[in-house]
Parts: sequence; C-alpha cells; structure tokens
Amino acid sequence: MLTANVHEVKTKFSHYLSLVQKGKRIIIAKRNIPIAEIKPIEADSPQRLIGQSKEKFEVPDDFFKPLSKDIIDAFNNPK
Repeated sequence: MLTANVHEVKTKFSHYLSLVQKGKRIIIAKRNIPIAEIKPIEADSPQRLIGQSKEKFEVPDDFFKPLSKDIIDAFNNPK
C-alpha cells in the first residue's frame, strides 16, 4: 500500500490511477494525516439466475406450515 500527499496525487493522478488499475491501494494524506483511500473496485460476484436450480430439489408441501412450539422454543432458547 502506498501513501501519497494530496498535491502529489493531484499532480500525478493518471500515474496513481494506473497503479490502482494494477491492484495497488493508495492512501491519500493531508499534512501526513490519512484522509482517503483509492483502491480497485472488487469484482462483482456472478448474477444468480432465477430458476437455475429448478428440478434439482423439491420444496416439501409442509414447508410453509407454522413451526411447532418445540422448534420455536429451541431457536429462542438455545442450550
């Protein structure tokens, strides 16, 4: 991780952006006090498609039935 002062980053902005593009993180300081960070954007996780697991498993008919008191108590009062 690099640290650079505001003036230097303003003067050499393209240079610092190229470093960020290569994966570097840059701390920007004003009077030697860190005030900001420039970092690469994290890659998005792939979009999940609705229905991609269709026919891979089956939801039981009683899935939406209310839980029994015993199960609710077990969740609310773990041992």
